Amino acid sequence: MDCDKCGNPAVMHAAYSGLHLCEKHFCRSVEKRVRRRVREDALLSPDATPDDPETWVVGLSGGKDSVVLTHLLHGTFAKDPRVELIALTIHEGIEGYRDASLDACLDLAADLDLRHEVVTYEDEFGLRMDDVAESDPMGMAPCAYCGVFRRDLLSRYAEEFGADKLLTGHNLDDEAQTALMNVLEGDVSQVAKHFDASLGGFDERAEVEAFVPRAKPLRDVPEKEVALYAHLRDLPAHITECPHASEAYRGEIQRLLLELEENHPGTRHSIMAGYEELAGIAAERYREGEGPEMRECERCGGTTTRRLCRKCQLVEAVEDA
Repeated sequence: MDCDKCGNPAVMHAAYSGLHLCEKHFCRSVEKRVRRRVREDALLSPDATPDDPETWVVGLSGGKDSVVLTHLLHGTFAKDPRVELIALTIHEGIEGYRDASLDACLDLAADLDLRHEVVTYEDEFGLRMDDVAESDPMGMAPCAYCGVFRRDLLSRYAEEFGADKLLTGHNLDDEAQTALMNVLEGDVSQVAKHFDASLGGFDERAEVEAFVPRAKPLRDVPEKEVALYAHLRDLPAHITECPHASEAYRGEIQRLLLELEENHPGTRHSIMAGYEELAGIAAERYREGEGPEMRECERCGGTTTRRLCRKCQLVEAVEDA
C-alpha cells in the first residue's frame, strides 16, 4: 500500500484511523502526538525560565517505550533552556535481562549527551530480583514486588535530584489496560488517584506535596507503533520480555483488549477518552474528603499511611525468608 500523505510505500496501517503511512509521515505522526500531549497536559510550567528551569527525570529502562520517550523529549527540549533532562535507570538484579538493557541505556545517554544515573536494588535494598522471585515470601508474582521497589526508587531519586516532574514511558496499551482493570475492580477511589497522580493535565490535578508529580507523554501512542518507531529510528532499545514477568490478571486484560481492538479498531482510544473524563469527575469528588493521615515510615522515613511503607514491608519479608 502507498502512504495516504505522499504516495510513497507505506510502512504501517493504523486501522483505528484508516491511514497508511510511509516512514517519514509515520514518525512525524508519533512525534506530533507526543508534542500535543506535552501541550495538553501543560507539562512545561509557564513559570519555567532559563534562569529557573524545570528538572524532568525520565525513567529509562532500556526498553522500547522509555528509549523512545527519552529520544523524543531530548529532540524536543534539548535546546530549550527552560528544561533540564535527567535519565534514571533502575537495575533490579535480573541476570542477563537488565544487564543487556542497561547497555542500551548507556548507549542512548551517550548518544544524546544526557545526564544518566543508575541505581540498583542490591545497593538500595540489599536484594536482587532473581533471589526475590525464587524465595517469594509473600506468595505473590515477582512483578508485585518489583513494581513496589521500582516506584519507590523512581520517586525517591526524582526527589533527590530536585525533579519537578517524573516522566515514564507508559503507552496507550498500558494505560487502557490499567483503566479497564480499575473499572472491572470497581475501585473508584483508585480511578480518582490515577487522575491526580499521572493522568490529568497539570492545570487540572490536585497537588500532592509528598510526591514528585508524574506524567506519561507516550500514552496516546499504541505499543506496536512505539516499537516500530524505535526500529525505524534505529534506537538502542532492548526488546525482550523480563524472565520474571507474570502479571496474570493484566495479561488477561491485555489479551481481551487486543481482541477487541482487532475486531473494533479504536477501542483503546475510546476507553481512554471516556476513562479520563470519568477519572476527572471522580477526582473532584474524592478531593472533598480529608483522606488517610500520612506519616513517616518507621524504617525508611518515606511517606505512608502505615507504620511501615509497602516497600519496607516487602523488604522485611524477603530478609526474614
